[in-house]
Amino acid sequence: MADLSKPAIVLVRPQLGENIGKAARAMLNFGLTEMRLVAPRDGWPNPSAGPAASGADIVLEQAKVYATTAEAVADCQHIHATTVRKRGVTKPVIGADEAGRQVHTLPGRHAIMFGPERSGLETEDVALARNILTIPINPEFGSLNLAQAVVIVAYEWSRMGRELAGADDALVQPTREDVLPPAPQEQLDAMIAHFERLLAPRGYFRPESRTESTRRTLRNLLTKPGWNQLEVRTLRGILSALEREPED
Repeated sequence: MADLSKPAIVLVRPQLGENIGKAARAMLNFGLTEMRLVAPRDGWPNPSAGPAASGADIVLEQAKVYATTAEAVADCQHIHATTVRKRGVTKPVIGADEAGRQVHTLPGRHAIMFGPERSGLETEDVALARNILTIPINPEFGSLNLAQAVVIVAYEWSRMGRELAGADDALVQPTREDVLPPAPQEQLDAMIAHFERLLAPRGYFRPESRTESTRRTLRNLLTKPGWNQLEVRTLRGILSALEREPED
């Protein structure tokens, strides 16, 4: 069973095997081992990754490959997208320290997404996330490579874990067994698809020139609240009731 206090590191369409290996090395330096790869450009496994990992073989051996970003984060309740730009998507913006704190204190599975070396995450990738994770760097030289970004995020996760473990009881977030964890991404995707199925025949996504923008806005709206599984089931039940013919 996965350790929920450790985030999954998701590399979206990584380009070079060397960078995947260096990211694996950065992860293992701070005790992270779960790497997920979305459509790596040169396929997987990649012979260039091993030497660059400098001994972090366990990360590479256990790495899982997915065709799409949505599939890679489908089982996650908290998704953080690392990007220096919002790309037209309205999301809460947090730093690596806050992301590390959330991984340790918010129940459920966490994933931290990193985009391709050349272009970063696309709007469709960021739309899946709950937060935008930004690392403040020199605005006149924003050249942070993939492994550097991973090592900063991994370090802050490790640091926040130590800080929380050593803090006074009053500052430590207790486990709240009465609060249900947020629903995983696959349940949110199903709910959003349900909304779209009902709205499309009623012309909600017209004109066609605005369809993609409207769909993205709807997704942002429905992923903001952090619905738990019971709430998602309730909303799906409401939608199913609206689909049925009215009773006499």
